[in-house]
Amino acid sequence: MDTVYRQRRRLLQGAALAALPAWAAAAPATAATTTTGAVGKYPSNTVRVLVPTAAGGSLDTLARLLAERLDKDFGQSFVVENKPGANGNLAFETATRATPDGLTLLLASDAITINPFLYSQVHYDPVAGYAPVSLVCTAAQVLVVHPSLQVRTLAEFTDLARRRAAEGRPLNIASPGAGSAGHLSAVLYQQRAKVSWTHVPYKGGGPAVADLLGGHVDGLFVTLASAVPQIQAKALVALAVTTPTRSVALPDVPTVAEAALPGFDVTNWEGLFAPPATPVAIVDALQRSVATAASDPAVRERLLGLGFEPVAGGPEVLAKLVRENTDKWRTVIKQADIHLE
Repeated sequence: MDTVYRQRRRLLQGAALAALPAWAAAAPATAATTTTGAVGKYPSNTVRVLVPTAAGGSLDTLARLLAERLDKDFGQSFVVENKPGANGNLAFETATRATPDGLTLLLASDAITINPFLYSQVHYDPVAGYAPVSLVCTAAQVLVVHPSLQVRTLAEFTDLARRRAAEGRPLNIASPGAGSAGHLSAVLYQQRAKVSWTHVPYKGGGPAVADLLGGHVDGLFVTLASAVPQIQAKALVALAVTTPTRSVALPDVPTVAEAALPGFDVTNWEGLFAPPATPVAIVDALQRSVATAASDPAVRERLLGLGFEPVAGGPEVLAKLVRENTDKWRTVIKQADIHLE
């Protein structure tokens, strides 16, 4: 898998370099068809923002909120195009092959750095296959358990998991789906804490939370937005969040790093990408728009309500995050020997 991955990266890097002269030759014609918005010039035409999920989810909602801001800042239409399929790979592959003219963008989550190591047939490279535009926001996973488990701390939970595994009655820990961020958060915790349980995958966070509420499973790593209402209602017990710092939404809940495993970090994130070789001027204008949105109190309030923490880091920040996540998930998935098709 690693050999195939390196070969694919070299091919994509070569394709990205080859695209540069073609864009440079077309630059004068493109410059004649631009509009000037509040944050700079932009090619005049409808822009599609690809989203690798179906309409209605949190990533889709974030994309539509972002598209509204881009509409306003550039004075033209940015249209969200939902492209679910193959766990996001359909959208990722469409974006990496698109013309680098600013008219196709991709709003992606950290799944873009996970999928190449879960699937044998992936036709994109998260590092070389895109022009990073901006980190838009981050989010935490939270480990929640059913109250009947009678644990209130991460240490108690880990001790119970070890006892149950030794007795041949392992805990049933759910996830929103095989290969999801929630699943991999649990896998990383198992590897670091040297504990085992039975993984119970669901088709989404909603069904997993519902079964946890019903007592059909014992625990779950899931996004804050899916669990905060149940935590606040004391229907579920929150043991820890996966980010390096505590969540604004759950300030009394410790991080995994402070409660048990120093250095533990699973930070979900959402970033805006363009096809490789997209001109720097276009990338910079888009990043300015995202930064403006992140500093808008009304936008921040809406994002926090979705469980997101606005960030708006520039291309370098997003590129570094992609590289680090790619290296981390390659190691975790290989060690756990997880394969999806």
